Amino acid sequence: MAEVVLETQALTMRFGGVVASDNVNFKLRARELRCLIGPNGAGKSTFFKCVTGLLTPTEGQVFMRGQETTGWMPHQIASLGVGIKTQTPNVMDYLSVFENIWLAARRFHSVDEAKHKAEAVIDRLALNSIARSDLGNLAHGERQRVELGLVAVGDPWLVLLDEPAAGMSAEDVERMTEIIHELTKIAAVVIVEHDMQFIRSIAETVTVFHQGAVLMEDHVDKVMSDETVRNVYLGKKAG
Repeated sequence: MAEVVLETQALTMRFGGVVASDNVNFKLRARELRCLIGPNGAGKSTFFKCVTGLLTPTEGQVFMRGQETTGWMPHQIASLGVGIKTQTPNVMDYLSVFENIWLAARRFHSVDEAKHKAEAVIDRLALNSIARSDLGNLAHGERQRVELGLVAVGDPWLVLLDEPAAGMSAEDVERMTEIIHELTKIAAVVIVEHDMQFIRSIAETVTVFHQGAVLMEDHVDKVMSDETVRNVYLGKKAG
């Protein structure tokens, strides 16, 4: 069996009397792709924030490659070789695409190596035509690809993505799917996502959240055909 690279044990997050994440036990293995789904308020985003360090869980533990990271800050988690893309991008609109990706690479590499890494990622993500454009002038789908480039340039072994396909065109989603599949050659990937068509195209194993807890965890085909999942979560979107 492949190494467990991410694990939570009895992860619980309370906001006053509201239990947003309820005793979640979760395991992800090396180079595995896992999608987390569920409607608003199901607990998947809270779970994601606890794992990435945006929230400190009330109870339970988070482990990455066997090291406990419960309560760590996002930059501490990133320093382990974890790539994180949240819904609030950490980008500089007044710099070019190349400059943004080069700066991300510079955290891990020398000046020359960072240039090589940035150029390689730009080529892989088909960003050459806009590499010298200021990020603030780009379309939404292009920005999303650049943000993924900021993650990929660090050669992470674990990638955590919050709604990477949000607001994208069909063409952009197709490109994003290709990029994520390529990432799984070197990294385990967790994706929080609402877009069910995107999940159908990319997922194998899906974890379904409901009322803060894990309702079901199985192959995407079984999840999509499960009556409880369809009725409670996906509704007409699952058709």
